[in-house]
Amino acid sequence: MKSLMKIAAVAALCAPFLAPVTVTAEIDPVVAEAIRDRVQRANPKMRLGELKESPMPGIFQAEVVGNGTVYISKDGGHFVFGDLFRVSDEGLVNLSELKRLKTRADTMAGLNIDDMIVFSPAGEAKAHIYVFTDVDCGYCVKLHQDVPKLNKMGIEVRYLAYPRAGLNSVAYRKIATAWCSDDRNATLTRLKNRENISISVCDKNPIAEQLRLGDEVIGVRGTPTIVMQDGTVVPGYIPPETMAKALGI
Repeated sequence: MKSLMKIAAVAALCAPFLAPVTVTAEIDPVVAEAIRDRVQRANPKMRLGELKESPMPGIFQAEVVGNGTVYISKDGGHFVFGDLFRVSDEGLVNLSELKRLKTRADTMAGLNIDDMIVFSPAGEAKAHIYVFTDVDCGYCVKLHQDVPKLNKMGIEVRYLAYPRAGLNSVAYRKIATAWCSDDRNATLTRLKNRENISISVCDKNPIAEQLRLGDEVIGVRGTPTIVMQDGTVVPGYIPPETMAKALGI
C-alpha cells in the first residue's frame, strides 16, 4: 500500500489537472506513415498510434500502445519517452498527464456499466469511482469493507476485474465466478470475505477485456487501483474520508 501521505498528495493534485487540454493538429498522412514505417523497421514491436503535432514546435507526438506517449522528430530519426511540461508563470503544467486524464475519463465514461459490479448508495449518488480489484488482494478486501460507508457518503463504487495472476489463474476463476453469478454483488462480497463458494466460470464474461483496459489504458500496476471521474488514478487503498475529500464531497 502506498503511504497515506503519498496518496493524499496525489488527491491534492487533482485540481491543477482540470485545466484545458491543448488540442493538437493532425499531420500529413504521407509524412505520418513514413515516420511510422521508419520507427517500426527499427523496432517492429513498437506500435505507434495516430501521429499529431505536439505543443512543442517541430516535434510530433503519438501514443505507444500500452506504454505512454512518445515525442518524435519530424524525420522520425529521434524520439523520447516521457512527459512534456509547459513552463508558465504559475509553475509547471504536465501536458502529458492532462492528455492522459482526458483519455482515461472518456474511456471509463464510455464503458457499459452493466459489465461492472456496482454498489450504489440508497439515495442520490453524489459521485462515483471505478475500482480495479482482485479478490485475493488484502487491501482490496479492506476497501470493500468501506463500501457501505462510501455509499452512505453518496459515493457509488463501480468494480472492474483485475486478477493480478492473469487469465490462466485461480484468481481469474474466482473473480469470474462473481461476474458470472446471478447475484454479482453478494458473490463478490462472499469471495472478499474469504468464504468458500463453488467456482463457476461462464464463457462470456468481461474479465479479459477489463484486464486489458487496466494494462493498456489505465496503467494498473497493482490492486486496488482507483480511477476518479476526471481520470485521476489513485494506486492503492485510501480511507473513505480521504476519498470523499478528493471527490469534493
